[in-house]
Amino acid sequence: MRKSYGDPIAEDLRFIVKSVVGEENFIDMTPNRSNNYCCGGGGGFLQSGYKEERLEYGRLKDEQIKATGADYCIAGCHNCHAQIHELSEHYGGNYPVVHLWTIICLSLGILGPNEREYLGDDLKEVNVFHPETAMM
Repeated sequence: MRKSYGDPIAEDLRFIVKSVVGEENFIDMTPNRSNNYCCGGGGGFLQSGYKEERLEYGRLKDEQIKATGADYCIAGCHNCHAQIHELSEHYGGNYPVVHLWTIICLSLGILGPNEREYLGDDLKEVNVFHPETAMM
């Protein structure tokens, strides 16, 4: 999507993220938008069996993420999430990687207690929704 649809889609996603986390909490990567670096997990590479090559390819993305100093990395797709999460562990960044939908649901107060695996301790209890005690 990064290269296929370009900057207009990137701007739409930026609008969503800034709306959810607050513009003051948004930290951009450099380079960004359609010039951003690929994480190296897409196109079937996660399942290719070339783990060491995939992790080496992703080193640039890991360095890019660390350079932001951000507390979280938000990933828009499952492949990016899995790859970046592994990069964070492999290269010692240990930054939480969350799906975009997780942050959206968290902001709406509808993220269930069992959907918080990738949140850091600072967000694990924010807006906890317990369906069994919800009032209709």
